[in-house]
Amino acid sequence: MLPAVLVDDIKKQITGAMKSGDAVARDVLRLALSEIQTTEARKNTPASDEDAINAVRKLIKSNEETLGLTADAERAGVLRREVEVLSALLPKQLSVEDIVAALASEHEAIKAAKTDGQATGVAMKHLKSTGASVSGNDVGAAVKKIRG
Repeated sequence: MLPAVLVDDIKKQITGAMKSGDAVARDVLRLALSEIQTTEARKNTPASDEDAINAVRKLIKSNEETLGLTADAERAGVLRREVEVLSALLPKQLSVEDIVAALASEHEAIKAAKTDGQATGVAMKHLKSTGASVSGNDVGAAVKKIRG
């Protein structure tokens, strides 16, 4: 199943960036589209929404790692702008407080787990079953809040 919504959104944003003369956005969006198409070629099937989101997250992570290593202020500004453009493509992630609320039915199981790692596993399993978009670090923070 083709991630038509995300791919279409990227294509529209590329066109918009070209019209507005935003070279940074245009180039990073083209790169994201290329990453998704590479994923499709490797699998020899259309990329799923999850594949497309993972490709964008991979680009964001790469830029953040490079940002941590660069001393060039101009390059750092471009990288931050690219991360901003790519992050806008992703579904909104739940905050730590939202995660705690989403895990209300699992509080006892999380508290009963022997370690924070096991508790996080319980939390992630529940959150994935609901289709929630979360970051692992935020889930860890929510688990620590619940476990007190």
